[in-house]
Amino acid sequence: MSSVVESLFSMRIYGINPVLEGLRAGRVTAIRIAARGDDRFTQLLRLAEDKGITITRVTPGELVRLPRGAAHQGVVAEARLGEHHSVEDLIVHAKGVPLIVVLDGIEDPHNVGAILRTVDAAGADGVVRQSRRAARLDGAAAKASAGAVAHVPVAEVVNIARALETLKDAGVWTVGLDGDAPTRYDDVDFTLPTALVVGAEGAGLRRLVRERCDWLVSIPRLGHVQSLNVSVATGIALFEALRQRARKPVR
Repeated sequence: MSSVVESLFSMRIYGINPVLEGLRAGRVTAIRIAARGDDRFTQLLRLAEDKGITITRVTPGELVRLPRGAAHQGVVAEARLGEHHSVEDLIVHAKGVPLIVVLDGIEDPHNVGAILRTVDAAGADGVVRQSRRAARLDGAAAKASAGAVAHVPVAEVVNIARALETLKDAGVWTVGLDGDAPTRYDDVDFTLPTALVVGAEGAGLRRLVRERCDWLVSIPRLGHVQSLNVSVATGIALFEALRQRARKPVR
């Protein structure tokens, strides 16, 4: 029973950057390593030792089985999940005027990880996602995030449409990315408190979610491909928000 309970509050991460960031965030509880000798690996081991983390040396064959054959770069770690956050927490603890990303139906761990990496790079205040049918935040998502999963607050909710109502009630404007929307993404005012709402590739935003967005915007495409990768589209919109906020300082 105890091992089942423990698994609910822990995750397995692998790769040098994810484990380094997990160590810096105080999430890592144990590390397994195989022989490797470059500078980043040495830095990782030194940091783990400084923090008193248990380090177990294993053979490359043993290590490769832990992340089910994924590219582990010589290190696999057990880590604690971050503290629970609510939608209200992301608003209250925003560093300035809130800038939040809402994931509607995005289940691919590589896209989730890439979005977390972009949210961290853009200095946004966190991510809202549905707890049901959601990609785990360890493994491939943690690797794709380059360690950002250890730093970005994530609020898990039962219903995305209801979460949008919570955001709107708190004075946060909801901006949905929709490839067919007539309004350009750079025509909305991102200096306002904003939640950027993005949907899964192919399916896009679900109807109830679309209907609850204050604005629907699109990113112009000039080539032959009809859509952008969702993590790329998220990055374009987030850095447009940064551009606007840098030109018109928010108060």
